[in-house]
Amino acid sequence: MNVGVVKWLDKYLGTPLCYFFGLLKIPWKLDDPNRILVIQLWGIGESVLTLPAISELRRLYPKARIDILATERNALVYRNNKDIDAVRKVDLGPLSILKFCLKNAKRYPLVIDMEEYLNISSIIAYAVGKHRVGYSHGARALIYHHKVEYNDRQHVVLTFMDLIRSIGGDAKVDALLALKTSVKEKAASRKILSKFKSKVVVMAPGSAESGKARMWPTQCFAELGDYLVQQHKAAVLIVGSANEKDLASEVISKMDEKAHAVNLAGKLSLPELFAFLENIDLFIGNDSGPIHIAAAQGTPTIGLFGPNLPSRFGPYGKKCAGIYKGEICKFSPCINVHWGEVPDCLYPKAGPDYQKCMKNISVGDVILEVDKLIK
Repeated sequence: MNVGVVKWLDKYLGTPLCYFFGLLKIPWKLDDPNRILVIQLWGIGESVLTLPAISELRRLYPKARIDILATERNALVYRNNKDIDAVRKVDLGPLSILKFCLKNAKRYPLVIDMEEYLNISSIIAYAVGKHRVGYSHGARALIYHHKVEYNDRQHVVLTFMDLIRSIGGDAKVDALLALKTSVKEKAASRKILSKFKSKVVVMAPGSAESGKARMWPTQCFAELGDYLVQQHKAAVLIVGSANEKDLASEVISKMDEKAHAVNLAGKLSLPELFAFLENIDLFIGNDSGPIHIAAAQGTPTIGLFGPNLPSRFGPYGKKCAGIYKGEICKFSPCINVHWGEVPDCLYPKAGPDYQKCMKNISVGDVILEVDKLIK
């Protein structure tokens, strides 16, 4: 379903339903649950960031069945994970959600809603769960028994962990958890990488469809690519979705070192990307899911930020860096996921200040981090 339609239905249908079901809420003591549902319906990157919290949930309840409710968009993040018993899928259409709720009515003694904003996730939690945990903002909070402040002054991986702390968890998070890949996916990755005898740096110049203003200019990616080839003798590989083939081609067309750049946009499935990013030397990308995949796979990662803050959503781990130069913009950060605020740049599109926070990141700023991380 179209993102705009989902948000419209969630606001104008979901909000009154939250108030209604909140009135019907009854207390339910949290004992030792034998079945737990975790809800995360949207972003691939955010799904990667939930994995440490789910691991702690498994430690708390080693004998419980833990299911994940996801969509086709993000379900692959959770596959073959030792902490998860099953991945249940819905689309965000009303009929699919209603079918899931009716089939699983009050089936789960504990539901943990990891969605930061959507009302529909809390409604699902009400329908299928007896004891419910979620964030304390918005009408959706009326549905939960354990309500947790969404702390936007810390990294979201810690904010997901706060949900588990509210029911007794106490884990520190030093790094993300690696995503599982198959023998076939690893082989496909090795086949591509075997063509390169040099260092391999991957760049992702795209962004999610809801955040195009997060994109660093293609000319900057091109200049950075040339530096990587000339100074670090690296091959530069550009990744992205099938819709980003032209964007990747544009970056390469602006490079002087075109012979050392390869357009892989649309050529890797999501699981193949998991395997591919395990074995490269450096990853550089905008504020989007791939930076979290790379960081989870243990790859040195640089994330570029302007409308959002790396302190909230930067690549997480010791070999990671988030670059932010948005202090020159009066609106930054204009992205606040927990309030559903994911706007295009708030400056006029045709004006000189459009994307000024991203344009304020210089190639030199990124090179400083590249030289620290690449070996």
